[in-house]
Amino acid sequence: MSDWMVTHGPSAGRRPRALSPLREHLRDTFWFAPAAAMLCVVLVWAVAAEIDTRIVETLQDEGEYDTLEELLKFAGDAKIVVTTVSSAMMTFIGVVFSISLVAVQMASGQFSPRVVRIFVRSRITKATFAVFLSTFLLTLLVLTSYESEPDPRLVSSVPVVQSLLTIAMVGLSLLLFVMYVNTTLRLMRIGQVIDRIVGESFRVVALMPVEASAHQGALGSETARIAHEGRAGVLRDVNIARLVRVARQHDVVLRLIPRTGDFVVPGTPVLAVHGGKAPPRRALRYAVSVGVERTFHQDLGFGMRQLSDIALRALSPAVNDPTTAVQALDRIVQFLAALARRPLDASLHRDRRGAVRLVQPVPGWTDLVDLGFTEIRGCAVGTPQVTRRLLAGLDDLALLVSEERRAPLLRHRALLVQAVERGVPEGADRAFALQPDRQGIG
Repeated sequence: MSDWMVTHGPSAGRRPRALSPLREHLRDTFWFAPAAAMLCVVLVWAVAAEIDTRIVETLQDEGEYDTLEELLKFAGDAKIVVTTVSSAMMTFIGVVFSISLVAVQMASGQFSPRVVRIFVRSRITKATFAVFLSTFLLTLLVLTSYESEPDPRLVSSVPVVQSLLTIAMVGLSLLLFVMYVNTTLRLMRIGQVIDRIVGESFRVVALMPVEASAHQGALGSETARIAHEGRAGVLRDVNIARLVRVARQHDVVLRLIPRTGDFVVPGTPVLAVHGGKAPPRRALRYAVSVGVERTFHQDLGFGMRQLSDIALRALSPAVNDPTTAVQALDRIVQFLAALARRPLDASLHRDRRGAVRLVQPVPGWTDLVDLGFTEIRGCAVGTPQVTRRLLAGLDDLALLVSEERRAPLLRHRALLVQAVERGVPEGADRAFALQPDRQGIG
């Protein structure tokens, strides 16, 4: 797990939540949900065992031995079920684990290695594993509560509530298994994977402050720079709440130098200080998160990177699936259209009084357009379905954006036309490939 030193990017007028960085990092792990569920089930079992003990003591005090005999018979029958569930649950877990591995391998090979994290972050997958393991652990705990003493006057506990709890957990496991299989089959379809990527990307956009970025001169003169300490890796995110608080306490403005997703090495500057002395190192501890791979958290371009990777994999000679490339292009155009009139280049984070305290760089409009179209355009020549959809997307975006944002769109359109004219020898084929079509080829 990466060094966690981070937070969530706040939306306009919304203060970042202190627990959001920890929550985001735990979502990228697979161990936390099962571990927490098993801890909870131990506590629930302890409560259920205490209730069973109290029930037996009450019935013995009141002389209700006939009722106790009935409970002993029920517990004996339930023990058969509990024993069967205990022996079968690990096999069930193995089946679920095998399905997950097959889905992950297929997604990594056919779509992109970057989409594996979708399966890791899947709530239904984590819930299924957590409930299955918890059910198995619960059956072991319940089996320890059974006594061999048949005399109701001498028995100290009859696991009735525990047995009912186990049966309830079995029912929940079966329900989750059906939901898990359904969700996994959906995630094995490229349309669902692309939809998940776009959904995550829009959540990043929703949490970005909506205001024009300040000119660097308005921040005051740069007075110091703070170098990165720790291991090298990809900048996953920064703890916005901590950095804003530290900047307010020292009456300075902090400016993040690398963008989220950049690879940073020890000794390179990560923060610039404007308007005062640099805060002490201990105040900035756990403010920067570095990991082995990019995440969606605060990374505006990561979704576009994944969509572009999927399209490139689909256009490779080994796959040769232009329809999938068109599906990715549909969502690239959708994402760029949503950002067409939004301020980019930097996110400004303010303190409670409205003063800018942290400037966080984000990809600009030209960067996002290049990320979405450059590599796909280079591989699309000779595939008219993709060139037609690409031209239609560029034309649609050119109608949505302001005049100053049209230049990169027109540049990509001109380069695509030139590439098709050079690469397609037949005039009729060139004319067909250069006709804009939102479906590619119908």
